[in-house]
Amino acid sequence: MKTQYEAEDGTPDPGLSAIMSERRQLINLAYRLLGSLADAEDVVQETYTRWYAMSPQQQRAIEAPGGWLTRVASRICLDQLGSARARRERYVGEWIPEPLPGSPEWTGGRPEARTADPADRVTLDESVTMAFLIVLDSMTPAERVAFVLHDVFRYSFAEVAEIVGRTPAACRQLASSARRRVRASRAPATPAARSADVVRDFKQAWDAKDIEALIGLLDPGVTAIADGGGLVSAALHPVEGSEEVARYLVGLTDRAPGLAVVERTVNGQPGLVLQLGGVTAAVMSFGVSGDRITNIWAVRNPEKLRLWTSR
Repeated sequence: MKTQYEAEDGTPDPGLSAIMSERRQLINLAYRLLGSLADAEDVVQETYTRWYAMSPQQQRAIEAPGGWLTRVASRICLDQLGSARARRERYVGEWIPEPLPGSPEWTGGRPEARTADPADRVTLDESVTMAFLIVLDSMTPAERVAFVLHDVFRYSFAEVAEIVGRTPAACRQLASSARRRVRASRAPATPAARSADVVRDFKQAWDAKDIEALIGLLDPGVTAIADGGGLVSAALHPVEGSEEVARYLVGLTDRAPGLAVVERTVNGQPGLVLQLGGVTAAVMSFGVSGDRITNIWAVRNPEKLRLWTSR
Protein backbone atom coordinates (compact mmCIF):
# COMPACT_ATOMS: atom_id res chain seq x y z
CA MET A 1 0.00 0.00 0.00
CA LYS A 2 1.47 3.33 -1.07
CA THR A 3 2.04 5.79 1.80
CA GLN A 4 1.77 9.58 1.59
CA TYR A 5 5.58 9.64 1.40
CA GLU A 6 5.83 7.46 -1.73
CA ALA A 7 5.28 8.12 -5.37
CA GLU A 8 2.97 5.89 -7.40
CA ASP A 9 5.84 3.53 -8.27
CA GLY A 10 6.65 3.03 -4.58
CA THR A 11 9.80 5.17 -4.58
CA PRO A 12 10.21 8.04 -2.06
CA ASP A 13 8.21 11.09 -3.04
CA PRO A 14 10.76 13.52 -4.57
CA GLY A 15 8.60 16.48 -3.57
CA LEU A 16 8.40 15.52 0.09
CA SER A 17 11.55 17.35 1.19
CA ALA A 18 10.41 20.51 -0.58
CA ILE A 19 6.98 20.32 1.03
CA MET A 20 8.32 19.61 4.52
CA SER A 21 10.93 22.37 4.19
CA GLU A 22 8.04 24.84 4.30
CA ARG A 23 7.17 23.80 7.87
CA ARG A 24 9.48 26.31 9.51
CA GLN A 25 8.08 29.14 7.41
CA LEU A 26 4.52 28.07 8.25
CA ILE A 27 5.28 27.90 11.99
CA ASN A 28 6.86 31.33 11.70
CA LEU A 29 3.74 32.75 10.14
CA ALA A 30 1.12 30.98 12.24
CA TYR A 31 2.78 31.87 15.56
CA ARG A 32 2.77 35.56 14.69
CA LEU A 33 -0.84 35.36 13.54
CA LEU A 34 -2.12 33.45 16.57
CA GLY A 35 0.32 34.26 19.40
CA SER A 36 0.39 30.59 20.38
CA LEU A 37 2.97 28.04 19.31
CA ALA A 38 0.64 25.18 20.23
CA ASP A 39 -2.09 26.60 18.00
CA ALA A 40 0.47 27.32 15.28
CA GLU A 41 1.58 23.69 15.30
CA ASP A 42 -2.05 22.57 15.02
CA VAL A 43 -2.56 24.88 12.05
CA VAL A 44 0.51 23.51 10.29
CA GLN A 45 -0.61 19.94 10.95
CA GLU A 46 -4.03 20.70 9.49
CA THR A 47 -2.39 22.37 6.48
CA TYR A 48 -0.33 19.27 5.72
CA THR A 49 -3.36 17.06 6.26
CA ARG A 50 -5.18 19.00 3.55
CA TRP A 51 -2.19 18.70 1.22
CA TYR A 52 -2.01 14.94 1.60
CA ALA A 53 -5.77 14.60 1.27
CA MET A 54 -5.32 15.55 -2.40
CA SER A 55 -4.48 13.01 -5.06
CA PRO A 56 -0.97 12.96 -6.54
CA GLN A 57 -2.43 14.42 -9.74
CA GLN A 58 -3.95 17.33 -7.81
CA GLN A 59 -0.66 17.94 -6.00
CA ARG A 60 1.32 17.97 -9.25
CA ALA A 61 -1.12 20.49 -10.72
CA ILE A 62 -0.10 23.04 -8.07
CA GLU A 63 2.76 25.06 -9.55
CA ALA A 64 3.95 26.54 -6.24
CA PRO A 65 3.29 24.14 -3.34
CA GLY A 66 4.89 26.54 -0.85
CA GLY A 67 2.49 29.27 -1.84
CA TRP A 68 -0.44 26.86 -1.61
CA LEU A 69 0.59 25.80 1.90
CA THR A 70 0.93 29.43 2.98
CA ARG A 71 -2.50 30.35 1.62
CA VAL A 72 -4.15 27.42 3.37
CA ALA A 73 -2.36 28.03 6.69
CA SER A 74 -3.20 31.74 6.57
CA ARG A 75 -6.87 31.04 5.91
CA ILE A 76 -7.00 28.56 8.79
CA CYS A 77 -5.40 31.21 11.04
CA LEU A 78 -7.90 33.81 9.84
CA ASP A 79 -10.77 31.49 10.79
CA GLN A 80 -9.19 30.82 14.18
CA LEU A 81 -8.68 34.51 14.86
CA GLY A 82 -12.37 35.09 14.20
CA SER A 83 -13.39 32.49 16.78
CA ALA A 84 -10.66 33.48 19.23
CA ARG A 85 -12.55 36.60 20.27
CA ALA A 86 -15.45 34.50 21.53
CA ARG A 87 -13.02 32.23 23.39
CA ARG A 88 -11.33 35.24 24.98
CA GLU A 89 -14.65 36.31 26.47
CA ARG A 90 -14.63 33.05 28.43
CA TYR A 91 -10.95 33.24 29.32
CA VAL A 92 -10.31 33.78 33.01
CA GLY A 93 -8.28 36.93 33.63
CA GLU A 94 -5.89 38.53 31.17
CA TRP A 95 -4.62 36.79 28.00
CA ILE A 96 -0.95 37.03 27.00
CA PRO A 97 0.69 35.35 23.98
CA GLU A 98 2.63 32.16 24.60
CA PRO A 99 6.27 33.01 25.41
CA LEU A 100 9.11 31.46 23.44
CA PRO A 101 12.35 30.43 25.16
CA GLY A 102 15.81 31.46 24.06
CA SER A 103 16.60 33.27 20.86
CA PRO A 104 13.70 32.82 18.46
CA GLU A 105 14.13 29.69 16.37
CA TRP A 106 11.45 30.96 14.06
CA THR A 107 13.50 33.57 12.22
CA GLY A 108 13.25 32.11 8.76
CA GLY A 109 11.12 33.61 6.06
CA ARG A 110 11.66 35.79 3.05
CA PRO A 111 14.94 37.70 3.22
CA GLU A 112 14.01 40.21 0.57
CA ALA A 113 10.96 42.30 -0.30
CA ARG A 114 9.02 40.88 -3.22
CA THR A 115 7.29 44.11 -4.15
CA ALA A 116 8.03 47.79 -4.29
CA ASP A 117 5.13 48.60 -1.98
CA PRO A 118 6.36 51.33 0.38
CA ALA A 119 6.17 50.37 4.04
CA ASP A 120 8.28 50.87 7.10
CA ARG A 121 9.01 47.16 7.36
CA VAL A 122 9.45 45.33 10.60
CA THR A 123 12.03 42.61 10.98
CA LEU A 124 11.21 39.02 11.87
CA ASP A 125 13.12 39.43 15.13
CA GLU A 126 11.07 42.46 16.11
CA SER A 127 7.81 40.80 15.09
CA VAL A 128 8.26 38.03 17.66
CA THR A 129 8.77 40.27 20.70
CA MET A 130 6.06 40.19 23.33
CA ALA A 131 5.35 43.91 22.94
CA PHE A 132 4.79 43.46 19.22
CA LEU A 133 2.58 40.40 19.67
CA ILE A 134 0.45 42.34 22.15
CA VAL A 135 -0.12 45.03 19.52
CA LEU A 136 -0.96 42.40 16.91
CA ASP A 137 -3.56 41.02 19.29
CA SER A 138 -5.35 44.38 19.35
CA MET A 139 -5.96 44.24 15.58
CA THR A 140 -8.95 42.81 13.78
CA PRO A 141 -8.31 39.38 12.25
CA ALA A 142 -8.17 40.81 8.72
CA GLU A 143 -5.81 43.61 9.79
CA ARG A 144 -3.50 41.17 11.50
CA VAL A 145 -3.31 38.77 8.58
CA ALA A 146 -2.83 41.54 6.00
CA PHE A 147 -0.17 43.28 8.08
CA VAL A 148 1.83 40.19 9.00
CA LEU A 149 1.76 38.77 5.48
CA HIS A 150 2.73 42.04 3.82
CA ASP A 151 4.88 43.97 6.29
CA VAL A 152 6.61 41.04 7.96
CA PHE A 153 6.67 38.27 5.36
CA ARG A 154 6.80 40.49 2.27
CA TYR A 155 3.81 39.12 0.38
CA SER A 156 2.33 41.45 -2.22
CA PHE A 157 -1.14 42.87 -1.66
CA ALA A 158 -2.36 40.83 -4.63
CA GLU A 159 -1.26 37.67 -2.80
CA VAL A 160 -2.73 38.90 0.49
CA ALA A 161 -6.04 39.65 -1.24
CA GLU A 162 -6.30 36.07 -2.44
CA ILE A 163 -5.88 34.84 1.12
CA VAL A 164 -8.06 37.37 2.93
CA GLY A 165 -10.80 37.41 0.30
CA ARG A 166 -10.73 41.16 -0.29
CA THR A 167 -9.40 43.42 -3.01
CA PRO A 168 -5.72 44.42 -3.05
CA ALA A 169 -6.78 48.02 -2.34
CA ALA A 170 -8.78 46.89 0.70
CA CYS A 171 -5.83 44.84 1.95
CA ARG A 172 -3.58 47.87 1.53
CA GLN A 173 -5.98 49.82 3.76
CA LEU A 174 -6.02 47.01 6.33
CA ALA A 175 -2.22 46.97 6.50
CA SER A 176 -2.13 50.76 6.72
CA SER A 177 -4.57 50.75 9.64
CA ALA A 178 -2.52 48.05 11.38
CA ARG A 179 0.65 50.02 10.77
CA ARG A 180 -0.86 53.05 12.52
CA ARG A 181 -1.57 50.86 15.55
CA VAL A 182 2.04 49.72 15.61
CA ARG A 183 3.38 53.26 15.32
CA ALA A 184 1.09 54.52 18.09
CA SER A 185 2.26 51.79 20.45
CA ARG A 186 6.00 52.02 19.78
CA ALA A 187 8.13 53.47 22.52
CA PRO A 188 11.49 55.05 21.64
CA ALA A 189 13.94 52.28 20.83
CA THR A 190 16.15 51.16 23.70
CA PRO A 191 19.46 49.43 22.85
CA ALA A 192 19.37 45.72 23.65
CA ALA A 193 22.34 46.00 26.02
CA ARG A 194 20.63 48.77 27.97
CA SER A 195 17.40 46.78 28.20
CA ALA A 196 19.37 43.84 29.57
CA ASP A 197 20.98 46.08 32.19
CA VAL A 198 17.59 47.44 33.27
CA VAL A 199 16.09 43.96 33.59
CA ARG A 200 19.16 42.75 35.51
CA ASP A 201 18.95 45.72 37.90
CA PHE A 202 15.25 44.98 38.33
CA LYS A 203 16.02 41.35 39.20
CA GLN A 204 18.61 42.37 41.78
CA ALA A 205 16.27 44.88 43.39
CA TRP A 206 13.50 42.30 43.46
CA ASP A 207 15.77 39.67 44.99
CA ALA A 208 16.71 42.21 47.68
CA LYS A 209 13.05 43.21 48.18
CA ASP A 210 14.21 46.79 47.75
CA ILE A 211 10.95 48.61 47.05
CA GLU A 212 12.59 51.99 46.55
CA ALA A 213 15.04 50.58 44.00
CA LEU A 214 12.20 48.85 42.20
CA ILE A 215 10.19 52.06 42.05
CA GLY A 216 13.21 53.81 40.57
CA LEU A 217 13.42 51.22 37.78
CA LEU A 218 9.72 51.27 36.98
CA ASP A 219 8.06 53.92 34.86
CA PRO A 220 5.45 55.85 36.89
CA GLY A 221 2.80 54.55 34.49
CA VAL A 222 4.07 50.97 34.42
CA THR A 223 1.50 48.22 33.87
CA ALA A 224 1.95 44.63 35.05
CA ILE A 225 -0.29 41.94 33.57
CA ALA A 226 -0.44 38.28 34.59
CA ASP A 227 -1.97 35.36 32.68
CA GLY A 228 -3.00 32.37 34.75
CA GLY A 229 -5.78 31.21 32.46
CA GLY A 230 -7.87 30.27 35.47
CA LEU A 231 -5.59 27.29 36.05
CA VAL A 232 -3.26 28.89 38.61
CA SER A 233 -3.48 31.96 40.79
CA ALA A 234 -2.73 35.26 39.07
CA ALA A 235 -3.92 38.84 39.27
CA LEU A 236 -7.17 39.01 37.32
CA HIS A 237 -6.65 42.66 36.42
CA PRO A 238 -3.59 44.74 35.49
CA VAL A 239 -1.57 46.28 38.33
CA GLU A 240 -0.69 49.87 37.50
CA GLY A 241 1.77 52.43 38.88
CA SER A 242 5.38 52.04 39.98
CA GLU A 243 4.73 51.83 43.73
CA GLU A 244 1.76 49.49 43.33
CA VAL A 245 3.72 47.14 41.05
CA ALA A 246 6.81 47.21 43.29
CA ARG A 247 4.81 46.34 46.40
CA TYR A 248 2.87 43.66 44.54
CA LEU A 249 6.10 41.98 43.40
CA VAL A 250 7.69 42.05 46.84
CA GLY A 251 4.48 40.67 48.32
CA LEU A 252 4.60 37.90 45.75
CA THR A 253 8.01 36.71 46.91
CA ASP A 254 6.87 36.91 50.53
CA ARG A 255 4.01 34.54 49.68
CA ALA A 256 6.29 32.16 47.76
CA PRO A 257 9.36 31.36 49.85
CA GLY A 258 12.06 29.67 47.82
CA LEU A 259 11.11 31.48 44.63
CA ALA A 260 14.10 31.66 42.28
CA VAL A 261 14.33 34.36 39.61
CA VAL A 262 16.51 33.41 36.65
CA GLU A 263 17.63 35.53 33.69
CA ARG A 264 16.46 34.12 30.37
CA THR A 265 15.83 35.30 26.85
CA VAL A 266 12.10 35.51 26.22
CA ASN A 267 10.88 36.08 22.66
CA GLY A 268 14.30 37.38 21.74
CA GLN A 269 14.39 39.95 24.56
CA PRO A 270 15.84 40.00 28.11
CA GLY A 271 13.36 38.33 30.43
CA LEU A 272 13.04 36.42 33.68
CA VAL A 273 11.85 32.95 34.61
CA LEU A 274 10.36 32.29 38.05
CA GLN A 275 11.00 28.83 39.45
CA LEU A 276 9.69 27.02 42.51
CA GLY A 277 11.50 23.82 43.41
CA GLY A 278 13.19 23.86 40.01
CA VAL A 279 9.84 23.99 38.20
CA THR A 280 8.96 26.95 36.01
CA ALA A 281 6.12 28.88 37.64
CA ALA A 282 6.08 31.96 35.41
CA VAL A 283 7.84 33.60 32.49
CA MET A 284 8.17 37.38 32.50
CA SER A 285 8.64 39.69 29.52
CA PHE A 286 9.37 43.40 29.72
CA GLY A 287 8.78 46.57 27.82
CA VAL A 288 11.68 48.96 28.40
CA SER A 289 11.87 52.61 27.41
CA GLY A 290 15.09 54.42 28.23
CA ASP A 291 16.06 53.46 31.78
CA ARG A 292 12.58 52.44 32.94
CA ILE A 293 10.35 49.41 32.63
CA THR A 294 7.01 50.38 31.14
CA ASN A 295 5.35 46.96 30.87
CA ILE A 296 5.60 43.60 32.60
CA TRP A 297 3.89 40.55 31.12
CA ALA A 298 3.92 37.45 33.32
CA VAL A 299 2.65 34.17 31.89
CA ARG A 300 1.64 31.65 34.57
CA ASN A 301 -0.80 29.53 32.59
CA PRO A 302 0.92 26.09 32.62
CA GLU A 303 -0.50 25.29 29.20
CA LYS A 304 1.66 28.10 27.81
CA LEU A 305 4.81 27.03 29.67
CA ARG A 306 5.37 23.57 28.18
CA LEU A 307 8.51 24.72 26.36
CA TRP A 308 9.96 25.95 29.65
CA THR A 309 9.41 22.89 31.83
CA SER A 310 12.87 21.42 31.16
CA ARG A 311 14.71 24.72 31.34
